[in-house]
Amino acid sequence: MPWLLEHGAVQGVDGKVATKSSLHRRFSNPSLIITRPMRTLAPVLLLLAAATQSAPALAPRSAPDTAVRPGIEVFLADLPPAVRGRRVGLITNHTGIDRSRTSDIDLIAQHKDLKLVALLAPEHGIRGDAAEGVKIADETDPKTGVRIYSLYLAEDRGPTPEMLKDVDVLVYDLQEVGGRTWTYVSTMALSMQAAARKKIPFVVLDRPNPIGGEIVEGALLDPKFKSFVGMYPIPARHGMTVGELATLFNEKYGIRAELIVARVANWQRSQWFDQTGLPWVNPSPNLRSFSALESYPGSVYFEGTNLSEGRGTDRPFEQIGASWLDAPGVARAMNDMRLPGIRFEAVTMSMAQTAAKFSGQTIPGIRFAITDRQAYRPVRISLLLIDEIRRQHPREFAWSKTIDRLTGSDQVRLAIEGGRLLSLLEVWDREAAAFLESRKTFLLYQ
Repeated sequence: MPWLLEHGAVQGVDGKVATKSSLHRRFSNPSLIITRPMRTLAPVLLLLAAATQSAPALAPRSAPDTAVRPGIEVFLADLPPAVRGRRVGLITNHTGIDRSRTSDIDLIAQHKDLKLVALLAPEHGIRGDAAEGVKIADETDPKTGVRIYSLYLAEDRGPTPEMLKDVDVLVYDLQEVGGRTWTYVSTMALSMQAAARKKIPFVVLDRPNPIGGEIVEGALLDPKFKSFVGMYPIPARHGMTVGELATLFNEKYGIRAELIVARVANWQRSQWFDQTGLPWVNPSPNLRSFSALESYPGSVYFEGTNLSEGRGTDRPFEQIGASWLDAPGVARAMNDMRLPGIRFEAVTMSMAQTAAKFSGQTIPGIRFAITDRQAYRPVRISLLLIDEIRRQHPREFAWSKTIDRLTGSDQVRLAIEGGRLLSLLEVWDREAAAFLESRKTFLLYQ
């Protein structure tokens, strides 16, 4: 069984290196990686020496399977020994499915070498149909009879000792959306911490980053503004999978869980989700299309203003508006900037009676019409749009109290108020470029 070592000074048989803090082990399935705190390098070095001297020649292989397969399929095809026969707590919702759209819940409940004993639901619930912020009571899954615990009810929104009392291993499978403010990533981090405290393995069933793995945008979160919509210093658009984020959180920020990542088979960083052949499931009630994800890392900032971010319309996060907005004038000014990959369209927005802003009204709006998603930078564009709206509507525009948490610091608010946004964006570009380099240590896909 070959070992894969990373992040240090001791070179392994495959050219990777070892550290004093962590190691990675690959099983017969090369897409399965284990990371655990390292007790000593000596046994590992002996194994490496033996492997170097006696590794057999590889037999010819048949043509490889090139289909993109999610982590759940990789995991079940080759269960690691640390998980086999154990009692499983599964953190998932309706997005946790295989290529045939079969739920992880059913797949794990039916597996002969796993015992599903607890289901843990994030924000929006186990079926993903609860509105933002709604607290769902614990319940029982009618199909499996397994108890469903609502993580959103917990004090810190992570698993409690009571939830994990019968659990030997925690398994996580939730669709990530590519933006730092997505609360499922915070759920993962809190659950990793709980697993580390209990000294049980934490398994991430990885999925592609739906908006690709190459583009990084925005500044890193200032730790002083840590919250459930951003726990660790990563950019607004990070370009990483949840498995990669888990590896970063575990090693760089000291969670030190026994982490197992079941990688996505055959995914390339350049691929967006609609290029993978995998079935898409909208991850929450207000991310209703793949198009919404393309703007979400930036358009979510409108939640921190007195404009609507589109919640309560048929296109949340694809359009913004307000009763006082001069939509044609603002759209014209933005189009005159000739920003790459985007055109702005003046529209009207019909707000639902249940909308938090402008409920029941028909209001002027601006729609993001993406013309080239590779060139489009939603974080930069949304901030430029907020800046232009504030410039044209100085009396009407206002921030809400959430803006600093959403943007990860008070710098956006202060820069826009001080007429220094372009200077701030130049700083952010440098920070994003630095993150592109620093994250390489934790990438699982090249």
